[in-house]
Amino acid sequence: MIRDYDLEETYSEAIRAFTIWMKQSGYTEATKREYMREVRTFLQSMDGTPVEMATKMDVLSFLFAKSSGDRARNRSLAAIRSFFTALIDFELATRNPAMEVKKSKTEKNKKPIYLEEHELIQFLKHIDGRYRNRNIAIFLLMGYCGLRVGEVHRLNLKDFNRNKGTIEIYGKGRKWNEIPLPDVLIDYLNKVEHARITPYSNKEDAFFVSQKGRRLSIRQIQKIAAETFEEFKKHNPGLSDMKLSCHKLRHSFATMLLKKGVDIRVVKELMGHSSIETTMIYTHVNDEQKKHAMDAVNIPIHAII
Repeated sequence: MIRDYDLEETYSEAIRAFTIWMKQSGYTEATKREYMREVRTFLQSMDGTPVEMATKMDVLSFLFAKSSGDRARNRSLAAIRSFFTALIDFELATRNPAMEVKKSKTEKNKKPIYLEEHELIQFLKHIDGRYRNRNIAIFLLMGYCGLRVGEVHRLNLKDFNRNKGTIEIYGKGRKWNEIPLPDVLIDYLNKVEHARITPYSNKEDAFFVSQKGRRLSIRQIQKIAAETFEEFKKHNPGLSDMKLSCHKLRHSFATMLLKKGVDIRVVKELMGHSSIETTMIYTHVNDEQKKHAMDAVNIPIHAII
């Protein structure tokens, strides 16, 4: 296997291309670090073989050697797929061997964890403290608009259009998505903007500002969520084993919409998914409806016997 200090020299052009491509694609800092770590490990396994010569077997061998679970395997595969997509864009490769490798079906079919709407309301009631309005607005954006934690973090003042009652979200794949806001959320965003701390830098346009005058970081938002979830669980022991996080609020939003009969194509647009297949993981919410429908089926058994 190629040594670390030889990696930069052997694959310097490919690594640089991927770094630039991820930045242009609007990936979060966390995703960029994770993907680059995966790609560097993959390149080590290539042991000096030119990237344009990589095969499906090279990718499979790398994934097999990691011997990790389905989630980790699919995450590694996603990183390598992105890497070769970048190389093709920069004309450093002509094909993407990672696209020939299938994702693990186990993760793809796994039902997402989510809160029912009444549980989501209970969760919001446990938000307290000096920054209560700010934190409620943050969790409403995730639980009632489906925003990712990174999208909340990147939200700027100019992205909120109070006259139209919308926000502009810069999501994955460098895509802008306009989302209409519920009236309650508009009220909270107005309160947050009115009480907003003046940022340390006069160039800072962040909507959510920390007590130190800087853009509220992803880690800070996750910390606030974790503390609130812990308090919520204390009063809801039946949910004590549920692994709740910011992303579970996003799951709750999609689930809630589909339960209310919203067209899956509309849910796809609101969630900012590039493919409707991604949105379909939330269609499990219809299982109860299907059971109820089948209970209404009355087979006249006397007519058969």
